Order: sequence, then structure tokens, then C-alpha cells
Amino acid sequence: MEKKRSNFSGGIGFVLAAAGSAVGLGNLWRFPYLAAQYGGGIFILVYIILALTFGFALMTTEIAIGRKTKQSPTEAYSHIDKRFGFNGILTFLIPTIILPYYCVIGGWVTKYVTVYLTGQHTAAAGESFFGNFISQPVAPLVFFAIYFGLTMLIVVLGVQKGIENVSKVLMPVLIVIAIGISIFVLTIPGSMDGLKYIMPQ
Repeated sequence: MEKKRSNFSGGIGFVLAAAGSAVGLGNLWRFPYLAAQYGGGIFILVYIILALTFGFALMTTEIAIGRKTKQSPTEAYSHIDKRFGFNGILTFLIPTIILPYYCVIGGWVTKYVTVYLTGQHTAAAGESFFGNFISQPVAPLVFFAIYFGLTMLIVVLGVQKGIENVSKVLMPVLIVIAIGISIFVLTIPGSMDGLKYIMPQ
């Protein structure tokens, strides 16, 4: 008897999950200072163009291949053409290599969430807080393990009960937080000078 594959229950869940995979921590963490370092507005303009052309085309292609073949990423490419089977290996290796990197940063985020929820946000704002945390021999590994465990649990729960349900909660929360941070930043003295810098000239 063929095992039924788990699928998204609706379009909204799929869109939010896809957005969650596309909008990584780099967009929120590294993007602002990279934009400032490499030209401000022109950097953002080139980024948007590449995201709407290459990024969108690649994402659409991967979705189309998955729908057409109904195979796992490691087998879908060879199912279309044996010559492109190596792409399936890459789709497995690249996330495997990236996973520890994201779990380290995710562990940092988990630490700060814990600190905030326990009312220690004033201490967390100190200049030495982060350095003291990552220099400890055990604490970063503990939060790494917590984040990795939560990630593993979501994946084990499956597409609908895990990935889709979590995306429906966390993605709207992320949007609200991003809007809130943007509004707060605009209230900081000198923010208009920064806004002018990132606007394409």
C-alpha cells in the first residue's frame, strides 16, 4: 500500500512556509549593515531586482519540479533528466551544511527570548552581554541544542501539523515585529539621515 504524502492544507499555509524559508535571519540580521556598507540605496535596488528575477525564478522552478515529479528533492531532478541528478545531491548537502550555522544563530535568538521573558532585557542591552554569553563553554551549546530540538520536533510533526501550523503563527508575528522595529527606528534621532542614505539616488 502506497504511503500518502503529507501536503499543505491550503495556499496560505504554503505561502507563509515558503516566505519563512526565503526570509532568513540574514535578511533581518546581516542585511541592514551590508546595505549601509555597500552603497545603501543602490545595494537595495540591486537586491530587489535579483530577488524578483533570479530568486523568484529559482523558487518557482523548484516548486514546479516538485509538483511535476511528486518526488523528494534528492530524486526529483534525476526523475526529470538523469544528467541533472547531481542537483538532487546538492539540494541535500547545502541545507545540511547550513543547518548548524542557523542553529547557532537560532540558539542566540532563543537565549535573548529567554532573557526578555524573564525580565532581564535591560541587562541584555549591555555592550558586554553578548560577548559574555558566547564566550561561555556550555551555555551557547545548551541553547543550540534547544533550538535544534525545537526545529527537529516541527519537522517530525510533518507538513500540516508542524511546518504549516508553526508558519501560520510565526510569520505574522515576524511581520508585526518587523513593522514595530521599523516604526521604532524612525523615531530615533538621526533616522532621517539614514533613510535618505538608503534611498536610491
